[in-house]
Amino acid sequence: MTLFVASYFAGVLTILSPCILPILPFVFSRAGQSFSRSALPMLAAMALTFAVVASLAAIGGSWVVQANEAGRFAALALLAVFGVTLLSPRAAAFFHRPLVALGQRLSEEGAAGPRSVGGSLLLGAATGLLWAPCAGPILGLVLTGAALHGANAGTALALAAYAAGAATSLAVALRVGGEVLAAVKRALGLGERIRRGLGVAVLASVLAIGFGLDTGLLTRLSFAATTGIEQSLLDGLGHDGVAALRVAENGAPSGAGMAAQPYRSMLPDRGAAPGFAGAVSWLNTAPLDADELRGKVVLVNFWTYSCINCIRTLPYVRAWAEKYRDQGLVVVGVHTPEFAFEKKVENIRQAAARFGIDYPIAVDNDFRIWRAFRNSYWPAIYLVDAQGRIRHTQFGEGGEALSDRAIQDLLAEAAGQRKAVSNFVTPQASGAQAAPDLANIRSGEAYLGYSKASGFASPEGITGDRPQDYSVGKLRLNQWGLDGNWTVGAESARLSRAGGGIAFRFSARDLHLVLGPGPNGRPIRFQVTIDGKPPAADRGADLDTAGYGTVSETRLYQLVRQSGEVGEHVFEIRFLDAGAEAYAFTFG
Repeated sequence: MTLFVASYFAGVLTILSPCILPILPFVFSRAGQSFSRSALPMLAAMALTFAVVASLAAIGGSWVVQANEAGRFAALALLAVFGVTLLSPRAAAFFHRPLVALGQRLSEEGAAGPRSVGGSLLLGAATGLLWAPCAGPILGLVLTGAALHGANAGTALALAAYAAGAATSLAVALRVGGEVLAAVKRALGLGERIRRGLGVAVLASVLAIGFGLDTGLLTRLSFAATTGIEQSLLDGLGHDGVAALRVAENGAPSGAGMAAQPYRSMLPDRGAAPGFAGAVSWLNTAPLDADELRGKVVLVNFWTYSCINCIRTLPYVRAWAEKYRDQGLVVVGVHTPEFAFEKKVENIRQAAARFGIDYPIAVDNDFRIWRAFRNSYWPAIYLVDAQGRIRHTQFGEGGEALSDRAIQDLLAEAAGQRKAVSNFVTPQASGAQAAPDLANIRSGEAYLGYSKASGFASPEGITGDRPQDYSVGKLRLNQWGLDGNWTVGAESARLSRAGGGIAFRFSARDLHLVLGPGPNGRPIRFQVTIDGKPPAADRGADLDTAGYGTVSETRLYQLVRQSGEVGEHVFEIRFLDAGAEAYAFTFG
């Protein structure tokens, strides 16, 4: 029951997430109509469709994926027609096709009051097919529980509770918004313009969903929006919030009279693992191949040593390697470089020693292993079972408890015997490896090389691959600028003369900057200020209290960790020696 309540409230919180934006025009197209015969059937159909589709998708199967894609295309076509008929009923009348007529019927009900609930149910089902909520901890927990243990009443009801929560918050928004729209229509006589405005909004949403903005840009923007609240809710459920997965476990068949069967995990089979052919070098081991790993559960971790998300995942990977080594888990780190300096094997060796990594590392400088796995993320985790099949993936941060549970499940399968769930790892990390403060991050990654640069605000503009004098003007949030003589290359900016600096207006607890001493390798001194003052208690792990530090190797440096209330500030780093190279800002 606790999981259902948590799932419902997580659904209610979706109204605060940007991922809800693409479906709002569909919902508000029913504003001003009978709630019981228009809005309520639509929201109920949306919730039911989402719960059914999500339940099927969670247990895998290519036919589910294909059917869902076909349903999404049909829903996009229907809602596009609906948007056209809202925008121009005359245009709808011109095209006498069945689908257009259906869209016209929906439009007429929205304008003149529904004659039946059928149109609302159809519109709700189409919306449910297209809705892609930003998966916070609770929804991720429910979906992974379904993947681990198969379809069952527990996970289906939890998904239904989540969808019902979302429908509740949308219903409240619709009642309030409907009254506002009705008042505007009465006072200003703008009914037809409002109708056309809704048509434009519906078509914009169809385009946004069609181009994947609902599962791409909006998901990234919303990651911190409700995660903190959901995590607090999960903490009340028990250890790591995942004790609720036992709702699904209790449905496993057992009892007298049943023959003992080797345990088989319900994790989906995602295909054969391709192995590690293509590694240019190996650290901490002789080269490994798939045959000698057969019979072991293998965790493959794609990482690169200056990536802050990878760095924050490493404490979990190390802890898994240590805890489960004797039970048959083999951890293999695949180091695939983002920047050119990360291709140097000696740099990787030093980073591995600095991070305390003693498990095998395959050096994937040519991206051959990356391409073989069809990977696209740093970090990325692939769990391979004892038969060499990929059974679980985690992309980015935030799913460590679920990955831990999957490790235990595959180890139990390899042993042929189900075991009680043990406590999950809870590594204690400091410095850049500590968990981010997601609730207060308003700044995102920013590259300084011209190939990926964004947010650059120096009035001179970027001049590529040759020295240029720069100055820092007035900065808005998430803008940065150079000061002094710099040469901006494709990957980094290099300081030509001592005394130059970089400024960035940011809002996050932690600020990191990937820095290097340049080709000659001589240490470079620098000083950091926050709003023109030494950082003092807000200094990062690589500074002293006065804000001084030294670039001695090319890596990620933690320069700010706010100790009190997190707010918006201007960060500035000034280099006391020439030659510094700066690559990218990241935040936590």
